[in-house]
Amino acid sequence: MSACHTDCLEKPLSKGFRYLGKVIARHPWWFVVVPVTLSVGFGAGFCFLEERQISNLENQFTPVEGAAKKERDFVRIHFPVNYSGHFSVERMYEEGTFASLVIVSTSDNLLNKSVFEDLYTLDKAVRNLTCDPGIGFHQLCAKVNDSMCLLANPLLAFVRIIEEMTLTYPMFQDTISLGLYLGGVTLGPQNTVLKARALRLLYYLRDENDQERANSLRWLDHFIITIPKKIRDLQLKSIQVSVYYSTSISLEKQLESNTKTVIPYFSITYVVTILFSIASCMRLDNIRNKVWVAAFGVLSPGLAILTSFGLLLICGVPFSITVVNSPFLILGVGVDNMFILISCWQQTKLRSNVEERMADTYQDAAVSITITTLTDIIAFYIGLMTHFPSVQSFCLYSGTALVFCYLYCICFFGAVLALNGRRESENRHWLTCLKVSETQEPQNGPSYTTCCFQESLDATQEYEIEHPITGFFQKYYGPFLTNYWTKLLVFFLYLAYFIVSVFGCVQIQEGIDIRHLANHGSYLTHYFNVDALYFSEYGPRVMVVISNKMDYWEIKTRQDIEACMQELEGNYYVAKEFSVSWLRSYERLSAAAGLNITGKVNFFKHLNKLYTAYPAFKQDLDLHGNEVQASRFFIQTFHLITGRNGKDMLIQLREIAAICSVKLIVYHPIFIYLDQYFIIIQTAIQNIMVATAVMLVISLLFIPNPLCSLWVTFAIISIILGVIGFMGYWKVNLDSISMITLVICIGFSVDSSAHIAYAYVSSKKVTANDRVIDALHVLGCPIVQGASSTVLGILALSVADSYIFKTFFKIMFLVITFGVLHGLIFIPVFLTLLGEYEITCVKKIKPQTVSIIATTEIFWPCPEACENQVRMQELPGYVSPMTCGVNVADLYNFYCYKDWKSGAFMDVTENGVKVEDEYKNTQLQYRRRMLQLYLEGKIDPDCP
Repeated sequence: MSACHTDCLEKPLSKGFRYLGKVIARHPWWFVVVPVTLSVGFGAGFCFLEERQISNLENQFTPVEGAAKKERDFVRIHFPVNYSGHFSVERMYEEGTFASLVIVSTSDNLLNKSVFEDLYTLDKAVRNLTCDPGIGFHQLCAKVNDSMCLLANPLLAFVRIIEEMTLTYPMFQDTISLGLYLGGVTLGPQNTVLKARALRLLYYLRDENDQERANSLRWLDHFIITIPKKIRDLQLKSIQVSVYYSTSISLEKQLESNTKTVIPYFSITYVVTILFSIASCMRLDNIRNKVWVAAFGVLSPGLAILTSFGLLLICGVPFSITVVNSPFLILGVGVDNMFILISCWQQTKLRSNVEERMADTYQDAAVSITITTLTDIIAFYIGLMTHFPSVQSFCLYSGTALVFCYLYCICFFGAVLALNGRRESENRHWLTCLKVSETQEPQNGPSYTTCCFQESLDATQEYEIEHPITGFFQKYYGPFLTNYWTKLLVFFLYLAYFIVSVFGCVQIQEGIDIRHLANHGSYLTHYFNVDALYFSEYGPRVMVVISNKMDYWEIKTRQDIEACMQELEGNYYVAKEFSVSWLRSYERLSAAAGLNITGKVNFFKHLNKLYTAYPAFKQDLDLHGNEVQASRFFIQTFHLITGRNGKDMLIQLREIAAICSVKLIVYHPIFIYLDQYFIIIQTAIQNIMVATAVMLVISLLFIPNPLCSLWVTFAIISIILGVIGFMGYWKVNLDSISMITLVICIGFSVDSSAHIAYAYVSSKKVTANDRVIDALHVLGCPIVQGASSTVLGILALSVADSYIFKTFFKIMFLVITFGVLHGLIFIPVFLTLLGEYEITCVKKIKPQTVSIIATTEIFWPCPEACENQVRMQELPGYVSPMTCGVNVADLYNFYCYKDWKSGAFMDVTENGVKVEDEYKNTQLQYRRRMLQLYLEGKIDPDCP
């Protein structure tokens, strides 16, 4: 065997599928009943769907091993939140359980007595909400001063004197942060508030144990349902305001509801896909009409989804909201494979029996389907390497569903194809399955002609009538694409595509904005928009935690801590005048009172005076005996306009903390979401590189041509580049949601290109241009059909309210578009650029003529066994233009030629006995004919 021959896996696999096709043709009902039974059995797993759903945002869209989660664990241990008596919003290590109202004035200022009186009325109405007897706000609220519910807004304590007060912003009275509660502020000298357009009311609830959390969640559900009506009923006419509301569970509730709202979208998709498939396979032929084949072809991926999802739900695999995108994807893959199998079936001989037609179909199509499906499956399982649970859940469900989709396509749909082949071979009607007459009686009317009559096959017709698009690819598109000037145009077109894509990659934003997860037009979207408009000037108050034991009573230690604080306060994103430090306050207090806090004894002796003056500081020191295990300060951030600003802020604060002489942690609950920025690009690149390498290996194993495998790998990289680039133009961020679809992109980008490359290598044509035309003739139509059905399938998602669905639609549309662009334009042209040197093994043999070969050598070892194949391959009435003196310089397949020279053609014998002269002429004529077919690539040199 030649060293460059790489069909060691493809060839036996092709033969194996040929045998499988025969088995399915012999026993089709087994391959129908078993998949249906499995689907029904495992489908029972959907009973566990609600139990397996993940609704927690953090558990879905943040990195599993994010640094902020480890920092939160430290804060939780050393600074637990006291909900029952000393609650402080800025000291929370989690987002908490709360309800929120944002009041926006239609005038330029709401800081007046009449407005605050109405706000007090609104606040009272919220506090009186009761979801069940004994479960009201007063029983569930987070408390301060041991018994009082925390005020929804600290300014509500000054309702009667609000107009006379001098407010400073964002810090009021040194300890109250108004940045969270007052928005749209106009400032005067010394940060005094002149006007404010918006005000926020926050109602925090306790969730220290399971019972409290369950009751608090019930109250929040009641709040979401009743607050719109409550606001209308209050008729706050003394002021013109708009009230927007939200809760800590609102986004989770909307994501949960998306799981249910996807059902109508998928139903529409399924119906549209069935109708499109039927329309694509419909023929004006009562026998060879494949309406039922198309319908069952769409049913096959549906059964695969039912089986795989049910199995994983039974096994207890978490079900993320992102998984609801998977059925649209699996449906597209299944329909693509269906079209390829049908196309290959139509390339088989009409007069062959069903078993032979199935064998030929599987030999031609199954390897190609295996390549693309295997790459898709591996791409999804590689996606399990990501750090985002939503991506992991999606990849596990989708990868498993693709496994069953592949098996059901080969088995279930193959059995349907075989049963349909039996019907066709018996001349039965496509709808009624009754025998169709081949002769029409004059007395029979048009209805009889429509339902019970079909003209017999023409004696010269060997194949089914081609789909018009198939003929278009062979007669018009293929020759046009292989024209020299067209190739030049395609080259410049690709160059433009590459440049535009690279520029788009530079523009893309990274990270998910949690606000985007809200359904478009929902109450939550309005709330987020108002919040961003009026409350974005100042960012979170960040904890600066000293995470190890320190001798705070030592002057040198306090100086080191102060130096670190000043470094942090000098950052662009920190407003240094609004920092809060218990240590600074302690030093000021001791200096004013003439106290000595140097030395361990003195330091702890006077600490109670600090707690008396500032009770909240007691929560900022973790004391164990006479040791300070940890302590914390607070800095105020601002200038956080975009997510990228948040990323830069976190990077810079962590860098400062890392080089500080004191061991520091900077933490805020929002950092858990900002951590995604540190790994999103790294994870995406890692997945793409690993998947691309795996795709190259698979291509080398299955496509018997190394150069074609490289072109397929090139297509993957090129399509991913285009998708990421155009994501930037379409305002799609690189986040955990889009990363899911990029995982899809890795697998799906290879589909069209791999199909074309495999068909190109498998073609028996001699020149590169002819091979490309042949590949487009066989697979151009199913690629167009598959892409069209997939686009139609996801089109319903383009009008969905969910960011997840819209992002999925946008990226899938790009993947499909660029996949078809590469499969039908770029890759075919690039394959022809290799010319004669990229056929299976690029080694020319020395030119010679058949006439120099002794006629007694022209012999196929087993003519009887191959006679049937020759008849199948040879067109009726075909007269070969090849003569015995033909030049075989164009015989490039050196491996096959060497086999021929080494004994494929031998002395003329029959049953081991040398043929006598009187029979020799007849036998030689037959063997010359076989040689001609062999040189034209029409018969297999390894025919058994």
